[in-house]
Amino acid sequence: MKLFFTILQVLCGLCIILVVLFQSGKSAGLSGAIGGVADSFLAKNKAKTIDAKLARATKWIGALFLVLTLILLIIG
Repeated sequence: MKLFFTILQVLCGLCIILVVLFQSGKSAGLSGAIGGVADSFLAKNKAKTIDAKLARATKWIGALFLVLTLILLIIG
């Protein structure tokens, strides 16, 4: 049983690495907010972009990784 959760945790770790690497950098930062970029059409539809989906996937995979880590600590 421990081996099963360990394999799942390794696969989850690899997935989170890939998802983070596929995300683009957030180089606009504060200068983008000062310049008024937040009022653009693309900023209003930001939830539908690939970056938003990757960010959401990062959160879910990270949560799964945390749960698997806690399970392995309890089993351990």
